[in-house]
Amino acid sequence: MDTGSWKKITLNHYAGVPIRCIRIELHSEPHYNGAMTAEKPAKPEKPVKKSAKGKPAAKRARRIPYTRDEIAEIFRRFAVQRPEPKGELEHVNAFTLLVAVALSAQATDAGVNKATRGLFAIADTPQKMLTLGEEGVAAHIRTIGLWRNKAKNVIALSRKLVDEFGGMVPQDEASLVTLPGVGRKTANVVRSMAFGVPTLAVDTHVFRIGNRLKLAPGKTPDEVERAFLRIIPPGHLFHAHHWLILHGRYCCTARKPACERCVIADLCKAAEKTTDQPAPLTVLDRNF
Repeated sequence: MDTGSWKKITLNHYAGVPIRCIRIELHSEPHYNGAMTAEKPAKPEKPVKKSAKGKPAAKRARRIPYTRDEIAEIFRRFAVQRPEPKGELEHVNAFTLLVAVALSAQATDAGVNKATRGLFAIADTPQKMLTLGEEGVAAHIRTIGLWRNKAKNVIALSRKLVDEFGGMVPQDEASLVTLPGVGRKTANVVRSMAFGVPTLAVDTHVFRIGNRLKLAPGKTPDEVERAFLRIIPPGHLFHAHHWLILHGRYCCTARKPACERCVIADLCKAAEKTTDQPAPLTVLDRNF
C-alpha cells in the first residue's frame, strides 16, 4: 500500500492561531482507464549509437587487406604503365560520347564502335539524330544487343536534349540521369571524359576488380564505387576509372586472369592469383 509522501511546511499563523508546522499527505492514485488493471511498464528505448561528435554513427566501411601504402603503390604502378589512359569508345563530341556509352550496355566497345562509325558520320548532334529517326538509328545498330530498345532511347534522349537543354549535353549528374537510357555509370563516364570531372564509373570490369582483389568489395556497383572513392589517392582519381577498366579487360580478365602479366601481382590479395612475381613495370604503347 502506498503510504504517500509528506512535506513539512512551517507557518507562523493560520486563521489567527499560532502553528508550528503542518503535515500535508500527498497520495498517488492509480490511473483509471475503465477497469482497475495495472498498467504495463513501458519498454525502455534502445539508445542510438552516436559518434564522438554526437551525431548518429555512420555505417562502417568494410575492412580491406591492404595498407594505405600498398594502395598508393598499386595506383602508382598503374600510372607508370598507362600515363595517359584513353577510353576505347569512338566519339567526336559530348553527344556522340553519351550515345556511345549508352549503347555499350551489354555490348563490347569494339562492337559499338563498328556500329556507330556510320551513325555518327551522319548524325553527330541531337537535332540530326531526330531527323534520322528511330528506324534510321536502328538500321545502324542492329549488330548491338538490345538494339530496338536502344534505338528508342537514343531518339528519346535526343528529343529531351533539344527540348530541355537547348541541344547541349548537361554536365551535372542529376540532369544526365534524367535522360532515357542514361544511368549513373553512363553519367560518370560522360562527366569524366567529356568535361574533365574526376569521377569513377563502375562497369563490369571495375566491379570485378573491386571484389576479386578485395580492394573495394561490394554487392552493387554503387557500393563498389563508394568503396573505391574511399581509398583511391586524390591525385589518381581522374584516371583511376580507365586504369581499372583496362586492367580488368586485358590483364585481370573474368575467366582466367593473366597474373604473369600483372604489375601488381606481389600486392594483389585475390584468391585466384597464380604468382607473386610482378611483371616488369614499363609504359605500354597501347592500352593492352
